[in-house]
Amino acid sequence: MVRKSLFGIHFFLICLFISSFIINSVSAQPIVGLDNWFNHETIAKTGKPFHYLWNDTAFSGYSRWGEIFKQRGAQIITIGKPVDNILSKISIYIIVDPDTTSENPAPNYINSDDIVSIRKWVTEGGVLAVFANDAPNCEFTHLNKLMMEFGMTFNHVTLHRVIGTDFEAGACENLPDHPLFKGVKKIYIKEISDINLSGTAHAILEENGKVLIAENKIGKGYIFAIGDPWIYNEYIDHDRLPVSFENRRAAENLTDLLLSYTHNR
Repeated sequence: MVRKSLFGIHFFLICLFISSFIINSVSAQPIVGLDNWFNHETIAKTGKPFHYLWNDTAFSGYSRWGEIFKQRGAQIITIGKPVDNILSKISIYIIVDPDTTSENPAPNYINSDDIVSIRKWVTEGGVLAVFANDAPNCEFTHLNKLMMEFGMTFNHVTLHRVIGTDFEAGACENLPDHPLFKGVKKIYIKEISDINLSGTAHAILEENGKVLIAENKIGKGYIFAIGDPWIYNEYIDHDRLPVSFENRRAAENLTDLLLSYTHNR
């Protein structure tokens, strides 16, 4: 009877350990939330959301970037308004190209409540990645109110204009020594807004005195910013881009960079 009791206790403890391991493993899985509130474009005929979304497999989507996240063990989800109880469940929050009225007749602008929630979440260890756009394809006024909290603002300009297939007009070479560009010699960025910096924010990539990509650390959190959607399906691989461009490698590096900061949550 004593042996049976001991066996039962040992079996219970083993099950408890395994359950605890599984729960901790699941809870440790980074969750990447892609905004579909500030960016909420829909197809006119169907009303279906599209443009810079995980489930958009056309050139306009982020499905290929989503696959990179999943290959690294992250879970990808799409989120609406960034209220506190939503943000608390994710490790990385990606905001892309907030709508103008030409893209959405009733845009969801970034308001003061959103700014308070997002800043608090970042300070507590959240990883925020902001991909704006060039003028006039992005709503800068409200976006910049958020970005000011992190020492950055986007300029209402268009750099790297590309006409037709003149891909070299969007080329960036001589890349700096930064994890984003590990093993990368040349990237493509088409029509981008540059970034003003203040406080502790600093440049990742500069060109002709203009900041194209920037980062900052606030509290326990990390912020990445670029003035272009950049690595959406059309320009992550070589469907259109010449093979000399290494956007796929840069996208993989960016994914690793963002995930490396999620341990603080």
